[in-house]
Amino acid sequence: MRNPAHLSPRQKTLALITLIIALVLEIVDMTIVNTALPSIKASLGADARASQWIVAGYSLAFALLLMAGGRLGDSYGYRRMFVAGVIGFTLSSAACGMATTGTGLVAARLMQGATGAIMAPQSMALVQVLFDPLERVSRMAMFGVIGGLAAIAGPILGGMLIEANLFELGWRAVFLINLPVGIGAVIAGLVFLPEARSGRPAGYDFGGMGLFALAMGAVFWPLIGAGEAGRGALHFLTLLAAAPLGWIAWRHVARRVRAGDSALFDPALFAIPTFRKGLALSVVFAAAGAGFLLVFAFALQAERGQTPLFTGLLHMPYGLGAMFGIGVMSRNFLPRLGRWVLVIGAGLMLPASSAVLFGATFAQWPWALIAALLVLSGAGMGMTSGCIGPIVVSQVERDHAGAASALLKTSQQLGSALGVALVGSLYFAWSAGGHAFPALAATGAIDAMLAICVVLALRLPARLF
Repeated sequence: MRNPAHLSPRQKTLALITLIIALVLEIVDMTIVNTALPSIKASLGADARASQWIVAGYSLAFALLLMAGGRLGDSYGYRRMFVAGVIGFTLSSAACGMATTGTGLVAARLMQGATGAIMAPQSMALVQVLFDPLERVSRMAMFGVIGGLAAIAGPILGGMLIEANLFELGWRAVFLINLPVGIGAVIAGLVFLPEARSGRPAGYDFGGMGLFALAMGAVFWPLIGAGEAGRGALHFLTLLAAAPLGWIAWRHVARRVRAGDSALFDPALFAIPTFRKGLALSVVFAAAGAGFLLVFAFALQAERGQTPLFTGLLHMPYGLGAMFGIGVMSRNFLPRLGRWVLVIGAGLMLPASSAVLFGATFAQWPWALIAALLVLSGAGMGMTSGCIGPIVVSQVERDHAGAASALLKTSQQLGSALGVALVGSLYFAWSAGGHAFPALAATGAIDAMLAICVVLALRLPARLF
């Protein structure tokens, strides 16, 4: 299978199914760990810092290498890098499942994120190659729906696997289940995907990638495990280094753009108000959502004594609400109401998510009421997240659409890691201090983030399209 233009509809469908398998792998592994984290923590004796890195490390590595992964596909071929990414992802999943220490699992999760960043961009690129512009609309919509379902399916699948305890594997099955799926995806990729690459590969900016990685590391290392005693001075000095490192990285990218060399992104994109403000909103909202899901899954088991299976199934109302928010509310009302859809969405999620954590841990409300509140919280999440993407790229020229989309996905991954770092540190520090109901302490941080989202949404232009 060499030329995408010569593929039959059946061959294109098989290729699309292959790409969807990889999409599900990538997204499920981002959320499946939330349900398994209490079991992992108990089994490996992982401390609070390692527990947060197990969750946040995946998103952080994914975010930092995502744009580089796209460039590799442009240069060396999308099918080749897709297969390489899936192989790496499968091997790192095996390493996760065989880890015997918290540190070993963190290292394997970082590798999972890095190889996922090689795998994921090739799927979007191959959709562009396989289908004409009109066909892409429905395929991309399908990717959005399946991606949303996969994110919610992660905690449910995690709970089911731990409850089933297949072959006495316990939480390890959460990672080892990727092996047969990954092997199947590799075979399907070699058989069904066409060979294609960019006619004008953009090249690499390893210097920029390294500088931004250092800057992000200087932010996340102090934030994760911030509640630990005896490391305040070191954490503070590391955090102070983040700003100058970020400034150096920005200057490096700007200098390469002026010289006509390849760069991670074009700083001129940030002169567009909707792009700049939408990206900031994306980071903060992803942080709030990731923080909420982490605390919700962990607290239900640690504070309410629920099983992983029940915890996973309780994510279903949230997923249904999110589907309604994305598929109905944001799709139908964004063109007419503009920024007010985001304001209403974040404004709805704020009290609903607070009530969920309060009712599920402290007040111990009936589960039917918790489920109803989860539907509302999910609807608010869907209304906001479904609008952020179209808003971010609404005023971006087509020549920069690919870079803008990559920056959007990067910001979402960084936001997720940031939410785990901030909210997780507060939760575990409160718990380590012997305080009751640490989920309530974390609720304040989540509420603050969602309030910031409302403010940022109000600062968007009244007319977006």
